[in-house]
Amino acid sequence: MKTDFTSREALTARLGEKRAAHVLGTARTAAALAARCGVDAEKAKRAALLHDWFRNAPPAELDALIDRYGIDPALKGSAGLSHGKIAAAWMERELGIADAELTDAVRYHTTGRAGMSALEKILYVSDAAEPTRDYEGVSLLRETARRDLDEACVMALENTLRLLEARGLLPHPDSLRALRWFAAGQPPQTDES
Repeated sequence: MKTDFTSREALTARLGEKRAAHVLGTARTAAALAARCGVDAEKAKRAALLHDWFRNAPPAELDALIDRYGIDPALKGSAGLSHGKIAAAWMERELGIADAELTDAVRYHTTGRAGMSALEKILYVSDAAEPTRDYEGVSLLRETARRDLDEACVMALENTLRLLEARGLLPHPDSLRALRWFAAGQPPQTDES
């Protein structure tokens, strides 16, 4: 039986109403941003629909999947950091998705990274700026995303770092490397580089 990843009903059954609304909002935002940026809107929507598939999974399930998929064991106990890595591995192994651009967008949607592709940037920003998000600065992030995707990524990364600092948490190294990469003005990395 094929699993439906696109309907509100399937998403609500898996994630609950609030997270399903977030995922659908992220998908709409990602598709619109992708179309504006000349990126495949359907691919952006697909990445968005799958990005939080494991976000509400119980900690024991997440930890078991970290072991099963050979993901860094340091992520055990951290649903916020592990769910994207787990979803990407699951997409590759269980769904047979061999599109690295798509799976990397899901893999790095919580932290960003140096060398982000356009699709990775779109999902990262869409996750932070979709319509159900309500926090100080989100309107400015949405406005910025409409005119400059890189600037919006930096803004979203900086917002995350401020939030982590306020909670007394350390940022993930990928987030810090992403900020340095954007500050250096480096072009996106490709498979050829």
